[in-house]
This record gives sequence, C-alpha cells and structure tokens, in this order.
Amino acid sequence: MSNSSAGRETWATRIGFILAAVGSAVGLGNIWRFPFQVSQEGGAAFVVMYLAFVVLIGFPAMMVEFVVGRKTGLNAVGGIREFAGGRWKYLGGLFVFIGFVILSYYSVVGGWILRYVLGSATGGYMAQGTGEYFGQISVGMDALLAHAVFMLLVVAIVALGVKRGIEIAVKIMVPAIIAIFAVLAVYAFTLSGAGEAYSYYLSPDFGYLIDNWQSIVPAAAGQGFFTLSLGMGVMITYASYLSEDENLAIDGGTVVIFNTGISILTGLIVFPILFTAGVDPETSGAGAIFVSVAEALGDLQFGRLIGVLFFTTVAIAALSSAISLIEVVVSYVIDEFGIARERATVFIGTAIFLLGVPVTIDNVMVDLYDIFAAQILLVLGGILLVTAVAWIYADKAIDELGKGVTSFSGLDQVWLWIVRVPVLVVLVVSLYLGVDGFVDFLQGDFAEFLNSL
Repeated sequence: MSNSSAGRETWATRIGFILAAVGSAVGLGNIWRFPFQVSQEGGAAFVVMYLAFVVLIGFPAMMVEFVVGRKTGLNAVGGIREFAGGRWKYLGGLFVFIGFVILSYYSVVGGWILRYVLGSATGGYMAQGTGEYFGQISVGMDALLAHAVFMLLVVAIVALGVKRGIEIAVKIMVPAIIAIFAVLAVYAFTLSGAGEAYSYYLSPDFGYLIDNWQSIVPAAAGQGFFTLSLGMGVMITYASYLSEDENLAIDGGTVVIFNTGISILTGLIVFPILFTAGVDPETSGAGAIFVSVAEALGDLQFGRLIGVLFFTTVAIAALSSAISLIEVVVSYVIDEFGIARERATVFIGTAIFLLGVPVTIDNVMVDLYDIFAAQILLVLGGILLVTAVAWIYADKAIDELGKGVTSFSGLDQVWLWIVRVPVLVVLVVSLYLGVDGFVDFLQGDFAEFLNSL
C-alpha cells in the first residue's frame, strides 16, 4: 500500500476490510440503541427519518472519512493533520476523545449483555423478574465486574493486531450476526403480535413526524452517525489500511447496506416479541432491549433458547463495534508515539475502563454519556471534517475518491456538492437541536438524579 507508513499493518483481504467496517457499524448502535430510539421517537416516524439520514447524509459523510484515511495511510489524528494541515490535528484529537468516551459507556452496556447471555442460559432473569434482574446487574459491583470482563475481551482481540486479531474476529462475528438474526426474524414473524408490531414499526405517522421533528431530527442524526461509526475516526482508521485500487464508493455502499439492513432486521425481531407479550415499547427506556425483551421472552415458548441466541448475537455485535472504537485510539498511540501494540492496547483499555466506572453508578449516567457523545460530539466532529475535506481541500478529496474507479461521469462533483451543502446544513441543524436537548436533559432527568444523591 503506497500511502501507508513503512511497516504499517494492512488488511489481508478486501473482504476483511468490508467485514471490519460492517462489524464496526453493526453493533450496539443497531441492536441496543436503534430499538430504543425507535421507541422514544414515534416508531416508524423515526425509522423514516433515520433511513433518509443514512442514505442522503451518512453515506456521503462516510466517503469523506474514507478519503482522508486512504489518502494518508494514518490514524485519525495523523491522517487529518497530513490531509488538511497541522492546525487540523485537534479535530483528529476530538475523534480520538469521542471514541474514548463512547467505548467507556459502551463497555458497561456490553457487560450487561454478557450477564443477559448468562441469565438466558440459566433462566435467571425469568425466575427473578426482569426488572429486578436488570436493576441488580446494571449498577454496582455486578455492573463493574461485567464491564471489566467485556473490556478484557476487547483488549485481548485488538492486542493481536489487524490481521491476526481484528480481521479474523470479524470474519467470524459478522456472518454469525447475520445468520442468527435472519433465523430470529423468521421466528418473530410467526408470533401473534407481529402484525401490530409491523404496523407500529413500518407504517409512519407523518403528522407525528411533522409535530415532533425537533426531537426526531437530532435523534436520527446521532443514530445515523453512531451506527455508521462516523464522527469518531473509525472509518478514517480502517480506510488507512486500504490500498489505492479499492473502489471507496462500492465499499462504503456495501457497509451502509449491511448496516442498515441489520438495524431494520433488529426491529423486525424486537418489536414482534414486545407486542406479543403486551409490552409497550414507548415506556421501555434505555433498558428496552434488556428488561422488555427479556420479560417478553419469559412468556414465549422456547423463550430461554431464543434468549441465548438473541443475547449472544448482541454480545458478538457489541464486541465487533468495541474493537473498532478502541482501534482508533490504539492506532493513534502506535503511529504517534511508537508504542508496541500490546502495551498500547492494555494501557488504553485500562483508561477506558476507568472512565466507564461512573456509568455503573446509575443508569442516568448512560444517558448523560450517550446524549453528549452521540448527539453533540459526533455531529460536531462531522461538521468540522466535512468543512475541511469538502470546502477547503476538495481537490485532494476528489483525486483520492477517483482512485480505483474506471469512470465517475461527474458523480464526483455530485458527491462533493451533496457533502458541501445538504450534509453540512443537516449536521448544523442537528447539532443545534442536540445541544438544546442536552440542556433539557441536564435540567430535567440529570438534575433529578443529582438531587437524589
């Protein structure tokens, strides 16, 4: 790979890169966060806005990150610094910080999932009561220990490197996620509540969308960036291991299609289960996939087996995304400071674990970290990167995007102006609304939490 630093690792195969990028995108953003956001933002009304955002905003924005990563062959900080000049290195630093913050609470949620895999196998949450079980394992020492176990798994995989660790892991994980979820979606189709669930999930109320666009737009923007792993340097880092003969648009389109398909598939599983058990998804909150789905599984035939399959798949997806998040920080430390991968991964994993400790105190801390990272920092990072790549250094971007492509037929200019205007405008509006929503959260739920201490 001519762009990369001498001796730097690369993907062994193209499919390895695609599966790694898909594995990054397909994770808790799809399986935990997506049903939660659908439940909180009006069902199908949110789904419509999310799909529009992914296609019209997310895909063009992904190409921006791919261009920077492959052009420079460097991590998020070094790549942006080389592509746009030294003063832009702070944007790369922001990306590293975002990945750091997201993984800190993501790992805590990953620990919850590990406990639910165990609880499904033993029938623990069914016997104890799902609400009580979630309350027990989501905070305190139980949550702290599970958080530690999850981070250890992530560190162990990433310490092995790109080819021996990440690439091998995702080649197993991603096909497993797709296969198991396809089987579960067929099963969910046979449930008695499937019809009502599909109506809620797939038939949008456009009146609701118009009346509530101020909350739906930033939620969809944050979800789109979160679930596509944008605005945190992941796609810059992964694309930095690519060769120049790869078609970035085809690779990016493949990632978007797989990712979006998994999100939609998740809803086709989760909502029929909830409606069959008579659980209102709009009252489920951040613990929807845990409390509500687990409660519903307790009332279904073969519920324990379905629970093991479902939560094991969620755990695999969580690991695949966590791998990409920590790789952003690890690659930065390796490239910039010359520290060995094993040592860098252990040090960073420990620091991320410590930042996640406050999240084990109360579930409101998950919301605090998540809203701040997904609806503010991710979108802010996207705005700054789009400004640098599409407005200031557009010639470099067009040149890099054209490598590996036989003919653009003017599509490069279409992409450029989509990124320059619609993408940037939507991101700016989303950031404004996201900040406004974060202030409301601080004055509401978070203030109530602080007063209860």
